[in-house]
Amino acid sequence: MNIEKIKEIINNLISKFKNLITNIPKPVKIIVPIIIILILITCLIFAFVKENQKQKYVVYNGKNLNEDKYPGYKELIDNLKEKHPNWTFTLFYTRLEWDEVIKNEGHKDNTEFPLNLIPDSSKYPEDWKCEIDKDKTFDNGTWLCASDKAIKNQMDPRNILNEENIFQFAELKYVENAQTKEGISKITNGSFLEGDSISEALIQAGKNANLDPYFIASRLIQEQGRNGSTLSKGYEYNGTIVYNIFNIRATGNSQEEILQNAAQYAYSQGWDSMEKALIGGVEFLKEGYINVGQNTLYLQKFDVVNQDGSLYTHQYMQNLLAPQSEAQNMKAIYEASNTVDSSLNFIIPLYENM
Repeated sequence: MNIEKIKEIINNLISKFKNLITNIPKPVKIIVPIIIILILITCLIFAFVKENQKQKYVVYNGKNLNEDKYPGYKELIDNLKEKHPNWTFTLFYTRLEWDEVIKNEGHKDNTEFPLNLIPDSSKYPEDWKCEIDKDKTFDNGTWLCASDKAIKNQMDPRNILNEENIFQFAELKYVENAQTKEGISKITNGSFLEGDSISEALIQAGKNANLDPYFIASRLIQEQGRNGSTLSKGYEYNGTIVYNIFNIRATGNSQEEILQNAAQYAYSQGWDSMEKALIGGVEFLKEGYINVGQNTLYLQKFDVVNQDGSLYTHQYMQNLLAPQSEAQNMKAIYEASNTVDSSLNFIIPLYENM
């Protein structure tokens, strides 16, 4: 079809549309624009509401935090900024109602495994045990279901915005000159990760994946203990010695079930050496968590990021206290390497109606 023919068709359509408008009765001509305006207003309102329901990230500048809507945050952030001028803070507007978050993180009658567990220890208050299961044990028999009170205490960002716990919010990315081999060596000394070759491997793995090597070391110590465990020392599965130093897929209600599940995953990935388990585990963390927005210790524990289209269920661990202990390990590494005042960024979750 040539251009002249196309022009002719368009002109005919325009002519027919004009005739249609001309033949519309006058009262209808008045009503139609009103209806169109109302439709446009409705669409704009809908778009505005939808936009304001989206999660978003905003760099904090000292003035752009509504203290009435999000009380208790500003002073704590400003205190940290004053002590560490090189630090930056990113406000993460989750758009989630605080009460709904706690309700979804808490244990329910119709779920087999709690999202949050605490150690079975007299160290913790009695009301930190969830009401549903009380003294029922989980995992390897040494863990209890956490109560809503315990979850609130560990999830409330205002309890974390202090020098002891702030690294729960540290953005887990590689920062040139902030993470050093010397820092790794100091924190891994006397552990199963001790040695120059492993320190170098941790730094290189972090650099390759754009992940904080201190986080990787901290996660490994958190998962395996300083002396290592069966999964870091090698476990025989299907005639092959396999390693799973990140405890990936290490779930179950008995020690044997946990080992079998973790070993099966390691076997399926071909992790027949610690080096392979390290490289594969880092890739798993990057693809499964960092790349879907769970890029802090806090967000890996509490799935309040809906980048992957779901909430609450995609968590790295059940241990409610893991982000706190990992954060303290990371802080110790930064302090030991004298890089705690590097240009680090911290992502702070904001909840509605706290």
